[in-house]
Amino acid sequence: MKGLNVKVKDLIKAYRLGKIEVQALRGLTMDVQAGELVAIIGPSGSGKTTLLNIIGGLDQATAGNVRVGDTLVTALSTTQLVDYRRQTVGHIFQTLNLIPTLSAAENIELSMIALGVSRRKRSERVQELLQIVSLTDRAEHKPEELSGGEQQRVAIAAALANDAPVLLADEPTGELDTTNAKIVVDYLVKVNKELGKTIIMVTHDPSVARATDRILRIEDGVIKMALAPTEVIAEEKAVSYVDQLRARIKEIDTQMKQLDMDFKAGRISGDDYMEKRQSLKQTKESLREELHRMGVVV
Repeated sequence: MKGLNVKVKDLIKAYRLGKIEVQALRGLTMDVQAGELVAIIGPSGSGKTTLLNIIGGLDQATAGNVRVGDTLVTALSTTQLVDYRRQTVGHIFQTLNLIPTLSAAENIELSMIALGVSRRKRSERVQELLQIVSLTDRAEHKPEELSGGEQQRVAIAAALANDAPVLLADEPTGELDTTNAKIVVDYLVKVNKELGKTIIMVTHDPSVARATDRILRIEDGVIKMALAPTEVIAEEKAVSYVDQLRARIKEIDTQMKQLDMDFKAGRISGDDYMEKRQSLKQTKESLREELHRMGVVV
């Protein structure tokens, strides 16, 4: 089945943590055209995975609408969402979600069994999908016998098993090295171009984002800008900025150690020591907060 349009309008998702309400999405609006391959980028905690989960029927919105093709996803009942997840969307997770005791072929076949597809059709479909992801010779291997890249390709095939028109990929290359990440991205592009699937992919990797048709940047629960693949070089500049912040923090740590030595040696007074140390500490905390805002764990 060819891809479908995905239209998100004024989407809000709020969580309650004790007495505090946290808004993961704050009126987010976006349109993805049928057959488009779109990357969603942004710092950790900006709402990327929450957005995918609501589009995919894994979570429910607090307010707003999500429409996939002619289906108003946000109006579906719990039972209807089960059918929607089985037939309309395919999920590709960073953590793979493969069953370790099943072979590659059996993992691909699993979702078809849930839909009651005949054994003969399941077998034909599994062989077809294994060929698409170039894993025909690995059909009987269990996940632990496959490389990380091969496992992710099995996950792509499993997401395609029921011919879902929309694929949602959450950091599909997050745990892969550069070589395997490129292989997986190439297969996603192949699925998009040759099968016409709509693919929405969350990623932190600029090189992965550049392989898509369009890039949407999400911050604080809303889409802040749309970028062409050539414009995502700005994300790489942000990485350089991260390195600068980290270097400055290291420099401050060195300065604080030297300050401690100077005080112990009697080279500065207690008042000077406290004043300078407090100033360095405040600067360091500001830098750490900036890194945290950018989604960098320190």
